[in-house]
Amino acid sequence: MHIHDFELDELRRAEKQSAWLEITGRADGGNWRLPLLTAIGAQDGPTLLVLAGVHGDEFEGIAAIPQVQRLINPRELRGRLVMAPICNMPACEAVQRSSPIDGLNLARVFPGDAAGSITRQIAWWLTQKLLRQADFLIDLHTGGIAYELPTLIGYVQDSGELGQASLAAAAAFGAPVMWGHPLPLPAGRSISAATSMGIPSLYTEARGGGGCDPDVVACFRDGVMNVMRRLGMITGAPSRRRLTHHLVGDGNLNTVIHAPVDGFFQREVSLLEPVKRGRRLGTILDATGAELARVDADQDGVVIMLRGIPPVQAGDGIAHITQPYHSPK
Repeated sequence: MHIHDFELDELRRAEKQSAWLEITGRADGGNWRLPLLTAIGAQDGPTLLVLAGVHGDEFEGIAAIPQVQRLINPRELRGRLVMAPICNMPACEAVQRSSPIDGLNLARVFPGDAAGSITRQIAWWLTQKLLRQADFLIDLHTGGIAYELPTLIGYVQDSGELGQASLAAAAAFGAPVMWGHPLPLPAGRSISAATSMGIPSLYTEARGGGGCDPDVVACFRDGVMNVMRRLGMITGAPSRRRLTHHLVGDGNLNTVIHAPVDGFFQREVSLLEPVKRGRRLGTILDATGAELARVDADQDGVVIMLRGIPPVQAGDGIAHITQPYHSPK
């Protein structure tokens, strides 16, 4: 079935289903398809949309979604659970962050364009057919092959109804780190598209490296289930990790500290380490070990992201600093 013809409202109650939805044609004569897992409850309730595989080198979310599906009993479910475990199939097949077809980053082109290249089409159909039907969004990410972040839940930080719903769900999710992002959010993300439509949302990050960490998979699986409990979709006791850090910042990983030159980055700090502006985060060396450039913290704060792969090219992200959260008095 082409995704144009898919209608969530036509799915039968008290059933779980899996399907492949066609997006557009492939050069080899087949079709680019989107896998979709659904569970439609016997009772009315909210619609939760869970996405993963937006970047093709992030695997824990892809693994967590089928585990959630197996745990759900649709006869006891209130509402609708809709999950797309691999949103960016071209990038996933190539095991890279962005699409090898048009070079675009799916997490930068929402809400997409039906007449655009494949990445924009994927964003369009996800927005029109799934996100617009949702009452809440969770987008499962990690640092991918190149970057390292702590296992965290990101939320919209705002005093309004949408921000408060996002904050409460982030606390319910139960990740070790919470990271709040004040409005306005950077454009092009699934969560910024959701916010523009008045839909509360969360997203995850975790240490990358190209593997699939079972503990991160479990955290994501449990977190989705915990949010479902928060939304009143299922019952049962939550399973949460102990909160170690609550941070706040714009969350825009396009505006990180960048490598000024090509070389080999040797870092000298750790994730979640407090640093002062000007603190040396590491150095970029040439093949002989000679120092080419020093990389310093651009502000006081906490290290939230580090480059995981030592070889760098000028312009690659090296590190990102964010701030501790201070509760309003």
